[in-house]
Amino acid sequence: MFARRPLPRPDDANPADRRIDLGALRRLLRFTRPYAGRLGLALGASALGSLVFLAFPVIVGDLFNTAFGAGGSSLTSWATGVGGGASETGGGLGNATAADLDRIALVLVVVFVLNAVTAYVRVYQLAYVGEGVVADLRRDLFAHLLSLPVRFFEERKTGEITSRLTSDIATIQAAVSNVLVQLVSQSVSLVGGVVVLFVINARLTLVMLAVLPAVIVAAAVFGRRLRRISTAFQDQLAAANARAEEAIVGVRVVQSFTAERFEAQRYGEAIAETFASALRRARVRALFVPSVFTAFFLGIGLVLWFGGRLALAGDLPPGDLITFLLLTVTVAGSIGAFTGLYSQVQEAVGASRRVFELLDTETELSEPEAPVALGDVRGEVRFEGVRFRYGDRGDDWVLDGIDLAARPGEVVALVGPSGAGKSTLVTLISRFHDPVEGRITLDGVDLRDLDPRALRSHVGVVPQETLLFSGTIADNVRYGRPEASDAEVEAAAVAANADGFVRAFPDGYATVVGERGVKLSGGQRQRIAIARALLKDPRILVLDEATSSLDSESEALVQAALDHLMRGRTTFVIAHRLSTVLNADRIVVVDRGRIVQAGRHAELLATGGLYADLYERQFREADDR
Repeated sequence: MFARRPLPRPDDANPADRRIDLGALRRLLRFTRPYAGRLGLALGASALGSLVFLAFPVIVGDLFNTAFGAGGSSLTSWATGVGGGASETGGGLGNATAADLDRIALVLVVVFVLNAVTAYVRVYQLAYVGEGVVADLRRDLFAHLLSLPVRFFEERKTGEITSRLTSDIATIQAAVSNVLVQLVSQSVSLVGGVVVLFVINARLTLVMLAVLPAVIVAAAVFGRRLRRISTAFQDQLAAANARAEEAIVGVRVVQSFTAERFEAQRYGEAIAETFASALRRARVRALFVPSVFTAFFLGIGLVLWFGGRLALAGDLPPGDLITFLLLTVTVAGSIGAFTGLYSQVQEAVGASRRVFELLDTETELSEPEAPVALGDVRGEVRFEGVRFRYGDRGDDWVLDGIDLAARPGEVVALVGPSGAGKSTLVTLISRFHDPVEGRITLDGVDLRDLDPRALRSHVGVVPQETLLFSGTIADNVRYGRPEASDAEVEAAAVAANADGFVRAFPDGYATVVGERGVKLSGGQRQRIAIARALLKDPRILVLDEATSSLDSESEALVQAALDHLMRGRTTFVIAHRLSTVLNADRIVVVDRGRIVQAGRHAELLATGGLYADLYERQFREADDR
C-alpha cells in the first residue's frame, strides 16, 4: 500500500495544528537554496530601502521646522549632539535660509531615488527567485508523480493531481519568496520606526504602542479562521477540476449520451461550492485587514490628540509632530504587513501540506539497491505460484496460483470470460504491480531484482485503446525511441502498415494528431501504436485486445502489422475474438483467476471445456448475424 498520510485539518483538536507549521515552511525555504545569492541581494535591497525610507519623515519634519523657523527636529538635535556640536536650539536651523531649504529638498530627492533603485532590485530579484522556485517545485513534483506506480493513479483523480501542480503551488509561491523579504523589510521599518519615535518623544511613543495588543489579537483570531476556509477552498477547487477533467477527456461519451447539461450542472454545483468558499474567504479577508487597521488608526487618533496637546504646550515642535505622524503611519503599515504576511503564510501552509503529501507518497514497488543487469534478454517469462489481489476491491484473489512459462519467441494467447484476470496477469509483466504471493521471472531473474525502468525497456505494450500524445505522427512513433532518425521512424511506419495513410495527409509525418489522437481513426491509432512498439524493438510484447474495437478492414491491416511485430518476440496476446489467436503457439484459458486449460487450438476443441464453449458461442453468434 502507499504510505499515504491524511491531510491535516486546520480545525483538528491538536493545538499545534492551529499554529503555523514551521517544519513545512522550512521545507519550502529549502527550495530557495539554488537562488540564495539573489534572495540575499533582495533581502539586502529591502533592508536598505526600508532604512532609506525611514529618513523621509525626518527630512519632512526638518523641512517644516526650517520653513517656519521652529529649528531642527528632536532627532536631528539628538544626532548632532551625539556627534559633538549640538546646540540647545537643535543645530542652528532656526535661522535657516532658502539655501537650507534647497539642501533639504535635494536630500529628499536623493532619498526617493535610492528608494526607487532598491525597490527595482528587490522586485526583480524576488520575481526571479519566486518563479524559479515554483518551476523547480513543479518539476520535482511532476517527476515524482511519474515515478509512482499505476495503482496510485487508479486511486486519484487526474483533476486533483493537476490542481496540486497549478493552484496549490501558485499559492505557495508567495510564501517561499515574498514572505522572507517582507519580513526583513517590515522588521527594519517597525524596529527602526519605533526607535526614532522614542528619540522624538518617549511619552507619545508609549501612547502609540498601547494599541499593539489589540492588533495582535485581531491577527490571531482572523488568521486561524482564514487558514481553515482557505484549505476548504483549495480542496473544493481540486474536486471541481477533477470533474471538469473527466468530462473533457470523455467528451465523446458525454455528447453521445447527450449528457452535456448533466455534466455542466455537475460542474456548476462544484463551482458553486467553490464560489461559496471563496466568498467566505473574501468576507474574512474583508474583515481581517480593516479590523487590524481600524484598531491601529484609532490609536493614531489618540496619538494626534495627545501630540496636539504637547505641541500646544510647546513641548513638541510642529515639524516633529508631522515626523511622528508619518513614522506612525510607517509603523502601522509594517504591523498591517505583518498581519497580511501571517494570513498569507496560513494559506500557504494548507497548500504546502497537499503538495508535500504527494511528494512524500512512497511507492509499494521497492527498487533493489543493487539491481541485476539483464544483458542480452532472451525473453523467457515464468509465473511461479502467483497470487494477486487489489487491496481496495475486497479479499478475493484476482489471480490465484498462476503457474505459466513462456519460452523465448513463443506466442501465448490468454482467453477467458471478462473479469477472469487476463489483463491483470499481463500488467504484472511490466511490474505495474507486484504479486502478493509467488514470483515472476525474466530469464530466471525475479522481476523485483531488476531496475523497473530497465525491465520496461524490454517490454512493449499495444493496448485496446491506444493513447497518442498531442504532437505529430512522427513524435508519437518516435516515442518508442526518442533518438531514432526520420528514416527509422518511416521504416517502422511501413512495417506497421501506417505509411500509406500517413503520406496521404497534407503534412505527412508532421500531421498533428490532436489530444489523445482524436484526429485519427481507431485503426490508424492502432497502427501508429504498433509502429511505436516496432521502433522500441522490445523482447517481450503484450497485445491487450489490440484489434477488438476495429472494423473488419482495419482489423486485417492491424493484424498484418501485428504479425510482423510478433516475429521473434515473446508475445502475450489477450483476445476475446478467438479467431485472432487460432495460430498461437499456446492458448491459455483463464477463469476466476486460475488457469483451467492450456494447449493449441485443435487440442482444446477436442478436449472440450470452457474454451470449446467460448469458441462455439462466438461462432454461433457470428452465424446468427
